[in-house]
Amino acid sequence: MKELWIDLQPDSPRALYEQIYEYIRKDIADGKIFPGEKLPSTRFMAKNLQISRSTVELAYEQLTAEGYIEPKPCAGYFVCDISMLYQLSRGQEKPEEGRLMERQKKQYEISFSPYEIDRKHFPYGIWYRMHKSVVPEDNPDLLLSGNPKGELNLRMAISRYLYQARGVVCDEKQILIGAGNEYLLLLLAQIMGRDKKVAMENYTYLQAYYTFCNMGYRVLAEEIDEDGICMEAIRKENPDMVYVMPSHQFPLGNVMPLRRRLELLQWASEGEERYIIEDDHDSEFRYKGKPIPALWGNDTGEHVIYIGTFSKSIAPSLRISFMVLPHSLMERYHSSCGFYACTVPRNSQEVLCHFMEEGHFERHLNRMRNNYKNKHDTFMRLLKQEDWVCRIYGDNAGLHVLVELDVKWKEEEVVEQAREQHIEIHGLGEYVIQKPKEKKVPTLVLGYGNLTEDEMEQGLAVLREILDK
Repeated sequence: MKELWIDLQPDSPRALYEQIYEYIRKDIADGKIFPGEKLPSTRFMAKNLQISRSTVELAYEQLTAEGYIEPKPCAGYFVCDISMLYQLSRGQEKPEEGRLMERQKKQYEISFSPYEIDRKHFPYGIWYRMHKSVVPEDNPDLLLSGNPKGELNLRMAISRYLYQARGVVCDEKQILIGAGNEYLLLLLAQIMGRDKKVAMENYTYLQAYYTFCNMGYRVLAEEIDEDGICMEAIRKENPDMVYVMPSHQFPLGNVMPLRRRLELLQWASEGEERYIIEDDHDSEFRYKGKPIPALWGNDTGEHVIYIGTFSKSIAPSLRISFMVLPHSLMERYHSSCGFYACTVPRNSQEVLCHFMEEGHFERHLNRMRNNYKNKHDTFMRLLKQEDWVCRIYGDNAGLHVLVELDVKWKEEEVVEQAREQHIEIHGLGEYVIQKPKEKKVPTLVLGYGNLTEDEMEQGLAVLREILDK
């Protein structure tokens, strides 16, 4: 067993578990702790460092989520082997300053949609004041056309946020703002050119799939293993781009470990025109450990295209997304697409910019993380009391979980019967590009973002009645 001496700094602004996590992560990356070595037990380390055991467990859970260590039943935690993979630096330091899922128009009494957000805790008063502060009478320049890439101040605010929260080092010149992820993917297709091949996970965000199809791209639906998109098929089919959601895969809820991230980056680095599209879906809300850093932060070869949105962190109706391009693709953007006007109104950009610069966004995120954590814990408690629930997974982040049913049920029938009783639910099969060869266990995708505990209980009671027949 490897003994570790960690000099914890109680007065540091960084939490103790983060200090433990960073110390072990660095030693593994630097080769000071070897693959296969056993780490001290959480009980031993807690006693040795004179801290609570739960603090050590949080650090180990974070290391496990990122693929640095793995737990073995009744044996402990062991260091994963990442030495054979392409080793990447942590990146430069920050310088100073076909079948879209139909959205039901019908109003449901209770919605388990994974797209729902908590509407009761939106900061309506602050948002209203932000709007009043940027009306054209006070700022007549907003009546004119703005920067095609988006307003400079907002791009600067997004750049700061990405660095602080996601480990993305970029400058505002690399950021493009657009009305939703679909528009940005259309813009990206214009930049990349036609007749491209793009690989996607077979269970995925179907709006992205259909956007690529409409642009004439050949889309390769790849299988997913426990680490994410399968690399064997990627190497064999050699696509131009790979579209992934490494920090929180939708809809499966998986987190891509470091091993697979490095494999993807190695594959991209071996070709001249290979890119990874990183959709940082739902990365803000994680319930164990700290948020997983973005894949962009591990890329030193400018092979990652980063896409983010404010749809879950603020509201879907805001329709503000952003894309961070490598410098080489920015040159193409200026030459082929720089004349396109920004699709987000300037006053909306100004409101969001003020919201971020005055600290309201950070405070709102912190409140919503706590709010969603409480909803998550309540929903998990209620689900575990249901006899019809065979397995729950994808529950460590985001605003939905996946629930497997007994194989005697047909997923589509359960969904249809629930909707007939005014309960909105979705099945996992609604998010697949190609039906898998092997029969899939019937699985429900249940969101809880806008539900109270009473509504959760009412909705689950209806499902219980359906499944008890």
